[in-house]
Order: sequence, then structure tokens, then C-alpha cells
Amino acid sequence: MRVGIWLLALFAATTAAAQDVPLFTRDFPPEEFRRRREKVYDALGGRALGLVQGAPSPVGYVRFRQSNEFYYLCGVESPHSYLLLDSARRSASLYLPHRNERREASEGKLLSAEDADLVKELTGIDAVYGVELLSDHLARFAWGGQLPALYTAFKPAEGLATSRDLATRAASDIANDPWDGRPSREAHFLERIRERFPQFSIEDFSPILDQMRLSKSPREIELIRKATRLSGMAILEAMRSTEPGIGETDLDALAKLIFHRAGAQGDGYYSLIATGPNAWYPHYHRGQRDLRDGELLLMDYAPDVSYYTSDVTRMWPVNGRFNEWQRDLYGFYLGYYKAILESIRPGDVAAMAQDAASRMEKLVLSWPFTKPIYREAAERFVSEFKEGARRVPASLGHGVGMAVHDVGVHDGTLAPGMVFTIEPQFRVPEEKIYIRLEDVILITESGAEILTDFLPMEMDAIEAVMREEGLLQIQDARGKERVSP
Repeated sequence: MRVGIWLLALFAATTAAAQDVPLFTRDFPPEEFRRRREKVYDALGGRALGLVQGAPSPVGYVRFRQSNEFYYLCGVESPHSYLLLDSARRSASLYLPHRNERREASEGKLLSAEDADLVKELTGIDAVYGVELLSDHLARFAWGGQLPALYTAFKPAEGLATSRDLATRAASDIANDPWDGRPSREAHFLERIRERFPQFSIEDFSPILDQMRLSKSPREIELIRKATRLSGMAILEAMRSTEPGIGETDLDALAKLIFHRAGAQGDGYYSLIATGPNAWYPHYHRGQRDLRDGELLLMDYAPDVSYYTSDVTRMWPVNGRFNEWQRDLYGFYLGYYKAILESIRPGDVAAMAQDAASRMEKLVLSWPFTKPIYREAAERFVSEFKEGARRVPASLGHGVGMAVHDVGVHDGTLAPGMVFTIEPQFRVPEEKIYIRLEDVILITESGAEILTDFLPMEMDAIEAVMREEGLLQIQDARGKERVSP
């Protein structure tokens, strides 16, 4: 069955199922959130508190999305909420704003402090209070006989289409602006705690939560798998619809249609759709150029599916046929790329990298490059990989999960439950040529599963997909005009 037809079937099923809005997530049962909190109690030790601040109300007509850190521990999607974890009692208390009846009459019901019994039933949380009681309860701990340490996140929270690295960059830009200079929301929260309760020893909660997220549960893996499938479907439909003259933004719109019709709640990150020289910039996302004959197109885009995302990249020729220089460089890159994929397994990353490097060296010696500058670029590419493989700890890529650049620091070992992506970047500076592929890999007990293996990377297979009719062409054939300025 062609993927496009499968997509239509998925649209129909999704539309029929999405008739009601649950008050609590259906993706995870309360028991899974409880197990995560149990791991927190173990990590905090015998007497400590963990305090997590939920996301604020969004600005403008924007759907609320909870922060990853808060959602990960309780699944509650009410703004301005707080979660207090007591490792001594191994109990969790949730602090919610009070009901805003006027807002609920306009936007629908939202879990609030008045729903305490319902919230406990839905979530498995031990106690639910109004948010104003958090200060009183912290005071009891601060003035008690045995003062516990208080852990809260020092690092910026992750939200919609936000990884830790970009959240940190945004906070730094604000801090460095001489006409702004505000502290981050997390820094402000820390300051308020220290002002009100100087008795507490404040510790960073971020490393504990980050390490927990490094290994994914079966339900988390299924959500990543769905996000990966949608990302791949969008890329396949973009391949079919690609032709000279359409815009980068056309393919962005096509992907958004696929994502949202299949139930995504937004973007995992902004679309990286770059044709020709725009691909030289790895995170180009302006979408302002039309596709031109003879160029390569890069597409890197994934949705946010129930707080989980993916990270998939493919490249293909705008006119549907790889020309001589494209076959030369893309063909070499593909051999290099497969050397990494075929080396991945549970265990020591350094050994995998050394295995891949030996294959790359043989490849670069035997490849019939059409230009000396291409060979020189390839030799640098292999040399840089070998140098990176010697770093401690060795790494092949970055984690993927609730964020596209997921948190968690590994020790140079790949273990079952880890999900990550590889994305080697090949450049020929003299001609501003940039080539990148990206696949999502799940480490299993026996090896590695490439979640994106349904998506073609071989040149002949890509050209075959591009010969199929695309959704954009079907739309044009039905006489629907393209929106133009």
C-alpha cells in the first residue's frame, strides 16, 4: 500500500476518534507517573524535597502546553501548577490554581484545586491543594526539626518546540540585553525560594530528572515511534510533491497538514526545509526560497506527539534525478553514513566508532571522486570523525525524546531503551555544498532498531518515490489555486 493512501486512512480514523477532550492524558496510566516519582524518591535519598514549577499561561491565542519536566512526573496540564515531592514520606503533593469559572465557560474545563478528589483519582497524586498553600507547607519543612534539602531545577524548562540548548540561549539573550536583563523564570523562582526560606539548602534537580529521561519506557517509545512515522510520511509526501518552482514554504505546509491531521499537538521544532545554498546553514528555517532545477533539497522536520518528538532528515534532487556531482558526493556520504549505522549496538560507543572509522577509511580510498576538492573534503570528513571518536565519552549523536535534543548525559555506553539520532555533516566549502541525513535509532537488548528504516535513502529508491504523484500536484489538478501574496 502506498504511504499516501495509508495516510488517508489514518486521517479518517483520527477524525472519527477525536470527539472528546479528556481531563487527563490517555498516553500514560497513573502507575507510570507513580513509578517515575518513586525513582525520584530513591535518587533524593531519605530526607529531601523535590519542587517542580509547571509552565505559565501562554501569551496570546496559543494552546497551553505543559513543560516537559512537570508533565514527565505527573501528566497534569494546568498552567501555574507546582509539584512537591517528599522523599521521606515518599509522597507527592500537587498545587493547582483555583477555578476560573468565566474562563471555563469560554474555553472548557481545566483541572483546578476544587477538583482535588478527581485529580487524585485521575493521576494517583497523594494530595492536592490550592497554589497559595505551597508557601505555608514549605514553611513547615523549613522550621521543622530536621531540615531537608530542597531540589528544584536550575536549568530552563522545555516547552513546545524547545530543547534545553535553545531555552538556555533565549535566557542568555535576555540577560545580555542592556534594555531587558531579566533573569530566567527558573532563576526568579530560585530567588523567591531563597528570599522566603533561607534555611533550605537548595540543590539542582535538573541532573536527576535528566538522567531519568535517558532511558525510555515502552509507552514513551511508542510515542516516539509515532512521531517518527509522521515525520517520515511528511518527507515522503514532500519527495512526491517536489518540483522546480514550488516554495520551501509549500513543503512546510504539506508536512503540517500531515502532522495535525494525525493528532500532533504542534511542532517538535521548526521545519528545516532548505534548497540549494540555504542547506549550507544547518538550522536554516526561513522558508523564503523557491526550489530550482539542479539543486538538492534538505528536509528535517518532526511533530510533537503527546509531548514526544523525533528527528529525521533526508535530501533529494529538486528535479527528481541525481546528477553527476550529486551522485558522487551523496553516494560517498551514504557509504560513510551506513558505516555508522551498521556499527551501532548495545555497549561501548568508542568501539563502535572505531569499527565505523575503519570502514570509512577503506571507502574514501576506493571512491572515484570527480574533483580533487571532493576527495579533500571527504578525507577531512573521515579524519574529523576519527578525532571525535577519541573523545571521552565517545558519542555518535544526540538523544531524542520529549525534546529533539533530549537531555541526559550518557557515560559512553549505549543501553537498551536509549533513543538517539546520528547526523554527520559533510561539507565542501569551495562550492558551499552541505549533505546531511538523520535516522532515529532505538537500542534494544539484542542490537539496534532503526525506527526510520521505512524511509528511503538510496538514490534509486528516492527517484522512484519522486516519480509518484504528490499531494500538491493532486491539489493543483483539482483546480484549487495556490495562495499567493
